Amino acid sequence: MVCLMSKLRSNDLYIAKSLLILTMFVVLGVLEYSTPSDYVFGYLYSGAILLVNSWFGEIATLQATFAAVFLTILNLWIPGHEAIRFSTIASRIIAAMALIVTGFLSQRLRQSQDAIALTTTKLETQEKLVRLREDFASTLTHDLKTPLLGAMEIIKAFQQEQFGAILPSQQQVLATMARSHETSLQLLETLLDVYRNDTEGLKLNLAPVDLAVLVEEAAITLTQLAASRRVHLSFNYGDSDFRQSLWVNGDALQLQRVLTNLLINAINHSRRGDRVEVILEPQTSYQVVKILDTGAGIKPEHFPYLFERFYQGNSDRQAKGFGLGLYLSRQIIEAHNGIIWAENRIPSGAIFSFKLPVLPFHPSVSASHSM
Repeated sequence: MVCLMSKLRSNDLYIAKSLLILTMFVVLGVLEYSTPSDYVFGYLYSGAILLVNSWFGEIATLQATFAAVFLTILNLWIPGHEAIRFSTIASRIIAAMALIVTGFLSQRLRQSQDAIALTTTKLETQEKLVRLREDFASTLTHDLKTPLLGAMEIIKAFQQEQFGAILPSQQQVLATMARSHETSLQLLETLLDVYRNDTEGLKLNLAPVDLAVLVEEAAITLTQLAASRRVHLSFNYGDSDFRQSLWVNGDALQLQRVLTNLLINAINHSRRGDRVEVILEPQTSYQVVKILDTGAGIKPEHFPYLFERFYQGNSDRQAKGFGLGLYLSRQIIEAHNGIIWAENRIPSGAIFSFKLPVLPFHPSVSASHSM
């Protein structure tokens, strides 16, 4: 019933507007054709044209403009009891041109208003999306992280036999459950980091950092993973046979996350018994870190999307992730004004590299060297 009443009101309003426009054309037509041709009332049609554009749209505006121009020019010959003078023709032509310009500009104005309305709608949609993302982050933080941590504590209590003796077979099950929960927690933390970085930007605690030290620390934490995969880790300092320092101005915690992500990626994609090589190359303007694996390599069509969020692709590389590690790594490196990229290794495998600007002379760097 409400819908029917709304349609009736809409129809009544449409009829009222149409009658008003028609009345304006009739009144102006009477003025045009009841006065001498020297009196040009055609300019007044511009008001009707503007109303038509506002109420009825583009096609109706074209029709109204054509009708106004036609009636203005036709008054030269109708009613036809006056001599046609050049000045009258010129006045009518100028009036017709003014009406055409009015119709054109009114249509452009309508298009601009529609574009503004569309932009406003998009902005409102983006604001709603931001609010939804905030709600999503809040849900992840509270509704997922808290019970996950609780479950991990309970599993740990069972492993420590706080609720009674546990059989070796049960210990294996508990260990599997603990690893699964740790993986879920890591994914959750990564999701939250990606969200915060996208919405708030990555906040860095910058200080002089030696990339060589960070690589060694990351490798130590991954020793067990590499051993379980039977993958060997090695370090190469470019043209030098000795260990070198690669000083940059960076956030040690964030850069170590990048190195850990890239090393895990390389270990997971290497064949058993093969080697993951880390190359550290000090250059004039940049410090370069390259991590080489011996996996299946990367298909050319995947390169443009490797560092996109949630991108996994369909490759022959064995391990599968969630498509967030490389995206987060790109966020961190770009926040440091660096560049991260990937390429294939010949004859097989892949190389993931990044470079960061060299740290200029700094007292702490000098002190570190002297020690």
